[in-house]
Amino acid sequence: MKVLITGFDPFGGEKINPAWEAVRALPDNIDGIEVIKLQIPTVFKKSAKKLFENIDSVKPDVVICVGQAGGRYEFCVERVAINLDDGRIPDNDGYQPVDTPVFEDGDTAYFTSLPIKGMIEELKKASIPAAVSNTAGTYVCNHIMYSLLYYLNKNKLDNIRGGFIHVPYIPEQVIEKKNTPYMELSRITKALEVSIKAVKTYEKDIVVSGGKEF
Repeated sequence: MKVLITGFDPFGGEKINPAWEAVRALPDNIDGIEVIKLQIPTVFKKSAKKLFENIDSVKPDVVICVGQAGGRYEFCVERVAINLDDGRIPDNDGYQPVDTPVFEDGDTAYFTSLPIKGMIEELKKASIPAAVSNTAGTYVCNHIMYSLLYYLNKNKLDNIRGGFIHVPYIPEQVIEKKNTPYMELSRITKALEVSIKAVKTYEKDIVVSGGKEF
């Protein structure tokens, strides 16, 4: 099995992005799974273009995109991406879309094809705080998740499973942010390893509750 996993560069005034730091710390092989790591820009459109090019060249079995969600304390596996760009801040190229479709010809939303509940079960077994998330936001993280699933759908790449993971801040990011959750970088990297193994283990997702009130 071949996994293409991406992480964003720093954005929003941060000097580091835990998504990319955790991704690049992954081994190149996890229990026989080939891991290809890719940094993508925190930029609408450019991030998707780079992802599409690498899907075409790498020809992975699985694509996992990873992003930072400052303020969350759990390792979050996303369920759904919506066809909407609404930037709370400009991206790294200074672009700030408002109420703009990701793709004009795309569906209203796309659901992940990763076994998200199986992944959460394995993460909990590894004593890692984790949960299914039902919102990837409306910034570049949602943009890349939607773009990934749109691309797989439009090109009939049903053999490729794809989805998105949000990770918390790491300690060095919260020194001046009081009462802000964080997770050690080594634990985030471990969580990514566990998640990758779970994708191989669960060809079909398990049926357990992952519902939330908000």
